[in-house]
Amino acid sequence: MKKIESIVFRSRWLLAPFFLGLILALFILLGKFLKELFWLVYSFAEISKNDSLISILTLLDVTLIACLIIIIVFSGYDIFVSKFSHIESDKKPGWVGKVTFSDLKLKLITAIVAISSVELLRAIINIDNNTNDVMMWKVGVHITFVFTGVFFALTDYIVSKKGQGH
Repeated sequence: MKKIESIVFRSRWLLAPFFLGLILALFILLGKFLKELFWLVYSFAEISKNDSLISILTLLDVTLIACLIIIIVFSGYDIFVSKFSHIESDKKPGWVGKVTFSDLKLKLITAIVAISSVELLRAIINIDNNTNDVMMWKVGVHITFVFTGVFFALTDYIVSKKGQGH
């Protein structure tokens, strides 16, 4: 039994390659960000207001996704694999080590709602290139994400009150 528990406990390290893969994805996002930024700067004089707004929203979208990846990597590693004990505390972001799984879930859905908002805004700015069906799907998906976020927050609120004896 002790051997099985040891194997199960050590299996948490199988998550480390997933987090390393997400770090690799950050480099890919950085390439996309730099490509879009270069295009925006290079095309600045010739592009329309709508194209510049769409490009800026793309930069914002990629940045939000990168922040989401960092939150997941740091928090997930800290929660599920190992604490960041070898990093000096003054170099760690203040939230590292303080984020619970519930907090991570809310941060994740909040970031998804923000990303969805940017995508919806991009579609609205570029409305001439979108059909009514596409717009309805985008609005529907966004509303679903918003309701999911509210439901998660409400569930966590109820659970936290229950834990306080209410």
